[in-house]
Amino acid sequence: MHIPDGYLSPLTCVVGYAAVMPFWWLALRQVRRRLTTRLVPTMAVFTAFSFVVMMFNLPIPGGTTAHAIGIGIATIVLGPWAAMLAVSMALLIQALFFGDGGITTFAFNSLNMAVIGAGVAWATYRLGTRGAASRTRQIVAAGLAGYLAINAAGMATALELGLQPMLFHTADGTPLYAPYPLHVSIPAMAVAHLTLAGAAELVATAGILAWLQKSNPEWLELGPQAPGRVTLRRLWLGLAVMMVLTPLGLLATATAWGEWAPQDFATDHAMITAQSLNHAAPAVAPAGMARLATVWTSPIPDYAPAFMHGHAFGYLLSACVGTGLIILLWLLLAVLLRRSGRSSRD
Repeated sequence: MHIPDGYLSPLTCVVGYAAVMPFWWLALRQVRRRLTTRLVPTMAVFTAFSFVVMMFNLPIPGGTTAHAIGIGIATIVLGPWAAMLAVSMALLIQALFFGDGGITTFAFNSLNMAVIGAGVAWATYRLGTRGAASRTRQIVAAGLAGYLAINAAGMATALELGLQPMLFHTADGTPLYAPYPLHVSIPAMAVAHLTLAGAAELVATAGILAWLQKSNPEWLELGPQAPGRVTLRRLWLGLAVMMVLTPLGLLATATAWGEWAPQDFATDHAMITAQSLNHAAPAVAPAGMARLATVWTSPIPDYAPAFMHGHAFGYLLSACVGTGLIILLWLLLAVLLRRSGRSSRD
């Protein structure tokens, strides 16, 4: 679901940034009002959870892979605005440092997974728990919220990729960016997210909520207006266990649909064709894709540090580095927001 550089035209990318920036601005305003020493580590742990859970690749029928996002549980616990920022920051770290998703496409990746995902998850959960909802009903609503959120994000991605060959092509109709139209992109993304990826998000959201109900019910009172203190130790411990297990994400070795490198069109033409419901792939990468794909070179591409000979340990190290960067960025953002808040009051 991470759209790489080169799959969207420059004009499309500009539209994406224009569309997502109002949501980021509103989210920052909402979070700044609640920014306390309690909220900063809370935001950090859910951002890190989203980052780590996206490293667990799942094999999808048809030979591709997909992953959960963590947007469901982040939205239920933090509220939609804070969840938008948490997942957007996870996506930023992935794009900048690990080459997972593009820099030019970062806005659309955030719009799909963070903004649309949080909006759908929040609306679904609120609707499902309206009135005096029992714990069981809350768990069911949470699972459904996660499932619908990731599928809404996947559908948005499919639409964005599928519209590219219709809007941006050469005089003879050859696509310049993403090569497959809507009748391929929509079912391809649906297969991935209606099945295992959606199930993973459902189980993760419902399971974590059920655990929080028993062990840390105060977490479910965070929301936009939540007072009080929460205990982070168990959440950080659970995250540490997930980080240790991240090499399991390497068991699914196929490429996610729509995330092929330009050279894959020449070297793995048959694979791309098979993953795309047997619609023939271009013999070479579209010209615009090849040009934009090199706009940014991440220092740790594919979560594999160059000095590491073992990919599994490199994957684990990448999880640790990413989590550390997330903590630092949240601390920096907290300082900046507090200073801007004091300046506006002076």
